[in-house]
Amino acid sequence: MFHPLVAFIGLRYTRHRRNRFVSFISAISMVGIALGITALITVLSVMNGFQRELRERILSLTAHARVTAVDDALEDWRDLRQRVLETPGVAAAAPYIQSEIMLMQGDTVGGALLSGILPEAEAAVADIAGQVVDGDLGALTPGGFGIVLGRDLAYQFGVGVGDKLTVVSPRANVTPAGLMPRLKRFTVVGVFATGMYNFDRGIAFAHLEDVARLFRLPAPEGLRLRLDDIFQAPRVVNALQARLDPDTLRVQSWTEEHATFFRAVQIEKTAMFVVLTLIVAVAAFNIVSTLVMVVTEKQGDIAILRTLGTSPAGILGIFMVQGSTIGLVGTVLGLAGGLLLAANVEWVVANLERLFGMRVMSPEIYLITELPSEIVGSDVLSIAVVAFLLTVGATLYPAYRASRVQPAGALRYE
Repeated sequence: MFHPLVAFIGLRYTRHRRNRFVSFISAISMVGIALGITALITVLSVMNGFQRELRERILSLTAHARVTAVDDALEDWRDLRQRVLETPGVAAAAPYIQSEIMLMQGDTVGGALLSGILPEAEAAVADIAGQVVDGDLGALTPGGFGIVLGRDLAYQFGVGVGDKLTVVSPRANVTPAGLMPRLKRFTVVGVFATGMYNFDRGIAFAHLEDVARLFRLPAPEGLRLRLDDIFQAPRVVNALQARLDPDTLRVQSWTEEHATFFRAVQIEKTAMFVVLTLIVAVAAFNIVSTLVMVVTEKQGDIAILRTLGTSPAGILGIFMVQGSTIGLVGTVLGLAGGLLLAANVEWVVANLERLFGMRVMSPEIYLITELPSEIVGSDVLSIAVVAFLLTVGATLYPAYRASRVQPAGALRYE
């Protein structure tokens, strides 16, 4: 295959001038491979972008890892916080209390997840303040009983900054009349928006001391952690768990907390890779029909080459060069088109929306309203390798048939 004469004849057969139909099929094979690779790179890049955006948005409000007490509270949370910060890979830690609550405003009743935080410490762990669109997270002060709501949650209750609503604790008071719900009026001091409905509709924040008084807890129930590298979370969590008492403390990373969600995204990405690779495979196996026609037409040429001393391996190499050249050109064109489209997919989609007067990612339906894209080198390399191997594999049978042509039989009717 790498012999100069073999390569020369194989490349010459690629530029088939006498049979325009064979040239047309070769061109269709190249275009099919290129389009399949372009689609594959673009789709995987968009899915990588979605994964990145969702990860960043989720981790903007939640911690990279958590240390929680097996019992109700961490009595010595300050000492524990110092020990946690001494662990390599841990950048910051902040105490928290978290529990489900009921909210009431007039006739409207709904549930939410209330997190008690220290605003100054939480700022080092999560970017809650950066998500506030009305009011100020710093307005959460001990004893002030202020609350920061998600935008959709505030809209549900029809409240804004300065309005009051009632918080119902799940821990009831025991009275002579029986169990009575524990109620407290909170003042809305801020509204945040992440762009993710589940967060904006179901999360609220209040000061740690106010939440502790509402739930009658003596101390925080855990620590939220920010790590230097989120992708090293499992390793850091294992190292931290080894330093802490597993009977009283539990350490959990974001990969465990949101495992189901991110696993679903990864499975979908893998499925898309397999489905779109089949498109490339269909285009690659068009090479089979191209080479079969060429082998049939070149019977006389093959016989002459054999009588001149070309070995069966040389004949095999000639047609593998032809098929591989088609695959290589298609792969290169597909890589160029895929990288170009993936890098400019937001611009392309925006112009298509403007041209047709429609929204591809409607904000009423999707969590993310733009098409993000992230080109990952390992994905591009995998696509290129798989596509080229498919094209090389498609050449094997026709090339093998060509190498088995007998000179006497081929020249009998010449």
